Amino acid sequence: MDKRALVAHAVIVTMLMVGCAKTPATTTATSAPAPTSGPGLSSPAGGGTSGGGTTAGSTTTPGPATSGVRAVPGDYKVTPELADIHFDFDKYDIRAADAKILDTNATWLKQNADRFLLIEGHCDERGTSEYNVALGERRAKSTMNYLVSRGVAASRITIVSYGEERPSCKEHQESCWAKNRRAHFLTKRG
Repeated sequence: MDKRALVAHAVIVTMLMVGCAKTPATTTATSAPAPTSGPGLSSPAGGGTSGGGTTAGSTTTPGPATSGVRAVPGDYKVTPELADIHFDFDKYDIRAADAKILDTNATWLKQNADRFLLIEGHCDERGTSEYNVALGERRAKSTMNYLVSRGVAASRITIVSYGEERPSCKEHQESCWAKNRRAHFLTKRG
C-alpha cells in the first residue's frame, strides 16, 4: 500500500509541476526523432499513458521555433493542396488511408520547396488539457516523421500542438470528435 501511495503522490506532484498549458506546446523540427517504422506507420501504435512532457531531445517553447528563429503561427496560411489527416481515439499512429494523403502532401511539398510547413496537432475534447497537448504533439511529430521519410526536409517543418483548444467541430458526439483528432497543415514562403 505504501508503494502505491508513493506513486500516486509522485504523479500528483508531477501534474502540479507541469501545470495547465495556456499556450500551445511547440517543438522545433530539427529535434524530432528520425522515422522508426515503415510505410503506413510512423510511430508505435497507441497513444501512450503519459500526459506530459516531450520526448528526449525535443524542446518545448512558448511559440513555434525553427532554425533558432521564432516562427509565428499567424505567418502561415492554409494551403488547399494539403489535406488534413485524422487519427483514431487516443492514437498517434498514421493509418493506411492517411498515409496516402501524406504521400500526396509530400509530393506537393517537394514540388514547392520554397514553402515552410507548420503542422498543427489536434485532439478531441476528451482527456485533460495537459494530456491532449502532449497527444497533439505526438500526432504532429508522427506526421512530420512520415513526411521526412518521404523526402521532405525536416528543416522546413515546425510543429505545434493545440490539444483540444481549436476544434473544427463542436458537437459532443463521436462523428464530431473524429474530425477534431487531426493534423492540420499550413505553409508560408521561405
